[in-house]
Amino acid sequence: MPVLVVTAVPAERDAVAVACAPAGIDVLAVGAGPAAAAARTAVALERRSAGGRPYGLVVSAGIGGGFAPLAPVGSVAVASEIVAADLGAETPAGPEPFASVSELGFGTTVHLPPEGLSRAVAEAAGAALGPVLTVSTATGTAERAALLAHRHPGALAEAMEGFGVAEAAEACGGVPVLEVRAVSNAVGPRDRAAWRFAEALDALTAAFGRIVPVLDGWRDLDRRQD
Repeated sequence: MPVLVVTAVPAERDAVAVACAPAGIDVLAVGAGPAAAAARTAVALERRSAGGRPYGLVVSAGIGGGFAPLAPVGSVAVASEIVAADLGAETPAGPEPFASVSELGFGTTVHLPPEGLSRAVAEAAGAALGPVLTVSTATGTAERAALLAHRHPGALAEAMEGFGVAEAAEACGGVPVLEVRAVSNAVGPRDRAAWRFAEALDALTAAFGRIVPVLDGWRDLDRRQD
């Protein structure tokens, strides 16, 4: 079962490829944001499917912001839910000033990775398991961080691509999807001096060194079922 790992930028791709390339796992940088992630992931999935050996799993991976204290800088988060946190409409009615697309009846805002696989990946990586939020605009204030944490209890991290990757996977035949994030900064006030990109990329490399054997086991199970 071929596996595709999708990142936003080349630095993330290279960090993941250290472990994935020797195992024959494809890694692709698709650009920042949910739209680019969805479009380019869909193209990669369809091209592989047209070649007769479709991907059986897609992993959205990279660095992101972590919600303190659940996901401190340098830690790793694995998604139990991939959530479009700001896809919806502002509304003056009700207790919340925001209604999600699913609440409006226009679609879904949550994708669920395979529970057993996501749990096994989290255990192997020594990572927390919980919701990971996809946002189109990275959080830059304490107020926004508190609002997201209130709307999505237990959220571990935010990033910008996971939901787009999951939408592409769903549209291309319902391919299973995971999301793995190494935390480079705290979700909250924007402070570039406090960001730890190098440490997060190192954590991502280390995590995938432990995750790849789990993905290989998933591929072996798929071959046995065939």
